Order: sequence, then C-alpha cells, then structure tokens
Amino acid sequence: MSSEPRVILGIDPGTNLLGYGIVAIEGKKMETVAVGVVRLSKLTDHGEKLHHIFERISSLIQSYSVTETAIEAPFYGKNVQSMLKLGRAQGVAIAASISKGIKVYEYEPRKIKQSITGNGNASKEQVSAMLQSLLKFEEAPETTDATDAVAAAVCHYFQSNPKQFGQKKSGASGWKQFLAENPDKLRKP
Repeated sequence: MSSEPRVILGIDPGTNLLGYGIVAIEGKKMETVAVGVVRLSKLTDHGEKLHHIFERISSLIQSYSVTETAIEAPFYGKNVQSMLKLGRAQGVAIAASISKGIKVYEYEPRKIKQSITGNGNASKEQVSAMLQSLLKFEEAPETTDATDAVAAAVCHYFQSNPKQFGQKKSGASGWKQFLAENPDKLRKP
C-alpha cells in the first residue's frame, strides 16, 4: 500500500441495523472520521431495505471520499432465513462499493477480533475498549454494530500493513509488538 492518505469504510452488515465506521489514515496517524448505524427496522419490505442500504453506502463513499471498504463476513447461524437476509444486505453493501470503484475486503469476525485485541474469541466489550484506546473516541459509538464496523476498518488497516505492525505476511498477530513499538497508542489509566 502507498503512503497516500487512505479512507477506509468499515461495514457490519445487518437488515435491521447496519453499522458503519470511517477511519482515515495519513502516514501512521489513524483517526475516526464517522461512526454510526443505518436503522432499517421501520422498513417492512426487504427490497426497500436493500435499496436503502445501497443508497446509504453509496452516499457515505461519496461524502467521505472513501478509498477502501472492509466488511465483516456473516457468521453462520442456525436460522437459514436470517442468514439469507444478512447475506443479501452484505451483497448490496459490497455492490454499492464496487459500483463506486472501491475495492472491498472481507474479514471473518474472529479475524477482526484477533487483529484488534490479539484474541479471536474476545468479547464485543473487549473490542470496543481496545478501539477506544487506539482511536480515543470523543464518545463511544451508540451500538456494537457501529463499533464492529470501526473494528472491520481498523482490522483492514492492520492486515494491509503487516510489516508496520510486526506481523508476518500471513497476517499472524503482532499486537504485543505493535504496542511495544507504539507506546503512545496505550491509554494510561
């Protein structure tokens, strides 16, 4: 990746709440630009929800000059209908990015947690706390959907710069090394 400024849109897909987080990177400086959710629960028609997702993602890309999209892959659940709807929401978000010429990167939830906390089994609260330490949110995102979206964006940044963060090209975790090399990223109590 080049040293040009990057703007990464992170997406946590959903059909009732779709989380998004936009992270800007310039040099080694990373900051949160926008965090929020797209509320879809009042829309009853699934096609209308998908259209709204497409329009909102397209608008975010244009408004913030997004250069890359990172999206959380759906995890496998027991409810097949829910999985189909979630997959459609993810597909529409991906299509919105591609339609704007933005490359999309997909990460499993476990990989995102591993990148952020060093533990693929971390809780949402642990991920949120680590993001707070890294990005110094003025106020915490309103939902874990928004936090998960920011986590996807930050995960992509870490994964696309493995040498900078002490990781092997395979994406192996180098979290302890990163903190040792970047003590300014630690939040002091």
